[in-house]
Amino acid sequence: MDHITIRPAGPADIPTVLALFDDAVAWLVSQGRTGQWGDKPWSTNPKTVALVEKYLTTGSAWIAEIDGEPAGTLTLTDGPGAYIAPVDEPEQYIHLLTARHGSGAGSALLAHAAAETRSQGISLLRVDCYAGGDGKLVAYYERNGFTRTEAFVEQDGTWPGQILARRV
Repeated sequence: MDHITIRPAGPADIPTVLALFDDAVAWLVSQGRTGQWGDKPWSTNPKTVALVEKYLTTGSAWIAEIDGEPAGTLTLTDGPGAYIAPVDEPEQYIHLLTARHGSGAGSALLAHAAAETRSQGISLLRVDCYAGGDGKLVAYYERNGFTRTEAFVEQDGTWPGQILARRV
């Protein structure tokens, strides 16, 4: 198995993160799975570029590398986006998780997020994700220790989502 390292990321990594998302969108399109992130590269959409810029300048961002090459990313913040209700306890919230399919980088990043959350004395780690299509993404989070908490619908009632939580 390849060696995965996780390093802090910041504004200088915005092009790297956009490239990771462009690769993920291309992979999803190749699988016929366009419901999650559409069928256009993130780097060509001003809204998704702004989202990446926001989280890489305000959150605690990380890049997973395999043999020195970027293979995944995620960002932690102290709460969800505006479309998710906050909880009444301290939490860390995962945003912008993507990783090269089958690389192990996603699971490594989720384990890192749990360790970072625990190191801050916080016991709740949450994430939301696309819950449509074949349900593989929700199942992926469940395999990584998360439990479904509530479902929601976003983007004019067309994007089914699932909030998941993990106690760390």
